[in-house]
Amino acid sequence: MPFTLPSSKKKQYLSGSDWIINALDYMLKRETCAGNMSQVVLMLNGVPDDLLIRERLNQFIRKFPVLRGRVARDINLAPYWRVPRESMPEASFSVHAFERQYSHEDAFMLHEKNVNSLFRGDAEHLAFHLVHMENGQTSLAMTFDHRLFDGRGAEMFLYLFQKYLSGENDPVGAEDLQWSAPAHLSHWMEKFHAGKMVNRKLIALSKTSAGALPLPQDKNRGFRFTLIPFTRKETESLYDTACSEAGYLMEMPYLLSVVIQSVHELFTCRGVASPGYLIPLSIDMRKGEDLRKELFFNHVSYIFFQIGRDSAQDLKGMTGIIKRQMYDQIQSGLPKDIQEACLLTRIAPLSVLGRLLRMPFEGRIASFCFSHVGKSAYLSDDLMGVKIDNLFHMPRVPVPPGLGFFFNYFNGRLNLVISHLDGLLQEDEILMLEKGLKEKLGPCQT
Repeated sequence: MPFTLPSSKKKQYLSGSDWIINALDYMLKRETCAGNMSQVVLMLNGVPDDLLIRERLNQFIRKFPVLRGRVARDINLAPYWRVPRESMPEASFSVHAFERQYSHEDAFMLHEKNVNSLFRGDAEHLAFHLVHMENGQTSLAMTFDHRLFDGRGAEMFLYLFQKYLSGENDPVGAEDLQWSAPAHLSHWMEKFHAGKMVNRKLIALSKTSAGALPLPQDKNRGFRFTLIPFTRKETESLYDTACSEAGYLMEMPYLLSVVIQSVHELFTCRGVASPGYLIPLSIDMRKGEDLRKELFFNHVSYIFFQIGRDSAQDLKGMTGIIKRQMYDQIQSGLPKDIQEACLLTRIAPLSVLGRLLRMPFEGRIASFCFSHVGKSAYLSDDLMGVKIDNLFHMPRVPVPPGLGFFFNYFNGRLNLVISHLDGLLQEDEILMLEKGLKEKLGPCQT
């Protein structure tokens, strides 16, 4: 009979992945102006009824008491999400409009400011902002706590809210949701074996130093963002190129290769000498297509790519290396091992875990962060009947490295958002990165 610690069937225990996200949140709050937050932005070609949105939003969030939860520890020391019994307060929903409407650039800067602002308290994890722009356009941003949503979960939550706005009373089946998750306090040998396999991989990766930009010394800084949107025609052309260079449905290795090459050029100009680059990639571990069943919390694991300095100059060769590393890690079961091994980290306080995350790489967790969200979980092209021109993400990234590149695909269009800690890059370096990526990925209109 395997040894199992007692646990409650009524508690929402956090997974190992959730605890890592909580550690990153702790680190970001210590090093920057806010925590591990992100934002989904809808660019609307029209003006929705903001009074109706506010009213329906307050009705919708009352279905999800988990939105007012906090992290706590059970008597067995496993962390869990304590769901309150009291009723939900009103949602944080702000409408921004002047007599002279916001330009697109002004609206983008406002969204940048909002994702760098703390929530109103420890029990708030969502904030909405509707911005009125020129030419009768608006943008709706949902700022969210990464401890409660991953990127696809946030998109699905917005989509379910859209269905609720459209008259579907309970699109997620919220009335039947069980706010509980297993504690995973058994099968210890499997967890320790997974930990041994992950440790071997981390040791192998740490043998080669990873290049990274030096962080600004002062704290309490925010993040800056650069959006590079592609038209449908440009996206189709780019995907055709990725298919010919990397293979069918292999756009991620191609996009990552292009980003590495652009970063390599930046590092070379900056004079950052390094044997190579280390890039973590989060991958969605959900097994089903229906995200409603795994809407909240984080359902991700990770794979790692290590590219030598010399290889970074050969785009086609680099794409092949990335594909082989991806196949090898997935075939060896590394993502599943990471999920299992991370369960063991939950015993560590967040302050200790934050230090442990830096140790294998001498404080350099990665050269930069990278994400490629595939098919969007927002399955409509409108909000309240108002057409959505575009949807993109604005994520704050771990510090270190304080630099990230995030691709998402919505309604036939690809977007790239560059996220960087304020002061990490100079204005001419941001322009250099943007210009290099546009040239490599094809001409795009901003």
